[in-house]
Amino acid sequence: MFAAFMINAWAVATIVAVVAGVVGFFVVLRGSAFVADALPTGAFAGAAGASLIGVNTLVGLGAFSLLGALGIGWLGRRGRHDVAGALFLSFTVEYGPQIESLLFGEVLGISVNEIAPVAVLGAVCIAAIVGLYRPLMLSSVMPEVGEARGVRPGRIEMCFLVVVALATSMAVPVVGALLIFSLMIGPSAAARSVTDRPLVAMGLSVVIAVGTVWVAIAASYQTNWPVGFFVGTIGAACYAAGRGWAALRRGRTAGSAGSAGSAGQAGVGAGQVLA
Repeated sequence: MFAAFMINAWAVATIVAVVAGVVGFFVVLRGSAFVADALPTGAFAGAAGASLIGVNTLVGLGAFSLLGALGIGWLGRRGRHDVAGALFLSFTVEYGPQIESLLFGEVLGISVNEIAPVAVLGAVCIAAIVGLYRPLMLSSVMPEVGEARGVRPGRIEMCFLVVVALATSMAVPVVGALLIFSLMIGPSAAARSVTDRPLVAMGLSVVIAVGTVWVAIAASYQTNWPVGFFVGTIGAACYAAGRGWAALRRGRTAGSAGSAGSAGQAGVGAGQVLA
């Protein structure tokens, strides 16, 4: 499990998980889950088109991710790039395992030459989130206050969509276009269910995302099943656990408030009797 080729898998998957946890926190906070689902699916058309003309599929993937992000930001409506992808694939039978790996992920096939580009893209995404943190948080939680302080929501939204596109481009080869949604949304939603403190929730989201891909890699290595399958399953389980914890916490809070109210009423009644 820790052979030379597996070291590449552990390194790249960890980078992707950290970025997915950070970016996914704001995806959940801003209610932009559709973006995390639509961009990788739409970008798959770019990968298929690149394969058709003999260009590196990651080039097409990145280009269509950025175009999709800009299109969502400017037009605000759903595109159907996935249909174009199916059309491209119908023109050629040479895409084979390379395109299939973009659908389902192929982290065990990561080469040492792919680590540096993923690390660079990951660093750019993290740096962008750090630079945008305050205005992004204001526009997500208190948009009116943000506008009063000079935050331009349209510009922030566009910048954030570009960051999501970059994160998608680096994550798709690892977990696949079909399940990057699970890695971004599951851990982040679970973290937000546990705590309302932004930085704590973001850190917890990263921890859950890293744990998810580590378990998924180990399970994929043992079973020879796609990493994406385990990422999706674990992501769904994390989300369900987070929602369950939130429901339990609300029940305890309501019970405590009810007990306190009953005690207060009893105290008032006793005071009236003594009077």
